Amino acid sequence: MVALATLALSACAVPHPPSGVSDEAQLTPATPSSLNLQQLPAPKHKIVAAVYGFRDETGQYMPSPNSAFSTAVTQGAASILMEALVNSGWYIPVEREGLQSLLTERRVLRAVDESDAKSGKPATPVPNLLPASIILDGGIVGYDSNVRTGGIGAKFLGIGASTQYSVDQVTVELRAVDVYTGRILNSVSTTKTIYSYEVHPSYFRFVNFYDLLEAEAGYTHNEPVQLCVREAIDAAVARLTVDGIRDHLWQLRNPADMQSAVIQHYLQMPEGVPKTAPVKLSDSTPAPEEEDVRH
Repeated sequence: MVALATLALSACAVPHPPSGVSDEAQLTPATPSSLNLQQLPAPKHKIVAAVYGFRDETGQYMPSPNSAFSTAVTQGAASILMEALVNSGWYIPVEREGLQSLLTERRVLRAVDESDAKSGKPATPVPNLLPASIILDGGIVGYDSNVRTGGIGAKFLGIGASTQYSVDQVTVELRAVDVYTGRILNSVSTTKTIYSYEVHPSYFRFVNFYDLLEAEAGYTHNEPVQLCVREAIDAAVARLTVDGIRDHLWQLRNPADMQSAVIQHYLQMPEGVPKTAPVKLSDSTPAPEEEDVRH
């Protein structure tokens, strides 16, 4: 009886963290899309881009019983987008989401300069804000849970195991807007799946006529939603940049870099265009004119 009680207590004890799990804070791991983003060839001129917001437009909340008030995806997607712009090396992001705080600090600087001027000290002029040439807009437009679910299990003579899995999906939309004309230069949609699975082995057997032994174990892996959103945003920025190069909206420093592996990777990816015949314009319908895009 003592041995059985010891076994029960040891089975209910809190396990130690598995290998690879650290108590210390770590940098967010790089995703495959972020590595591609950092490998983009250098631009001829960097693009000044403004981000006023990149919101969660799904309206999805985590399913019960986890929380009825926590959203399914991150609310800090704008910060992730700004980091992706910096990492790409193609953009100079300017602060617009916290513009009111920035303007307040600039008023403080001007007040200090006026005070120094009155006391005879040399004043340091506050330069103008850097204007953006494009605005990057969009958001997280879709979060579909349990897109695919399934499982399998088997048991023989009280020994068995089962596994279950589920697949969620997050969709991100990103578009570039020309500040001078308001024209949508390009729009990109990216999708990332979120994979979760559970493994559950079990053992159920009589060790003698009166004693029954039952043992269970379990392992669950949930892919972090925040990393999936980050990868979708990184892929959207990379694809938007490559599409701009292809459409001659911005230029490479070295034109020969058009044949680089990362650019060809995104150019060869399907864009999800429906396979339907194009609409033929009638003779009376004027063809749309191409507009000049300011860089």
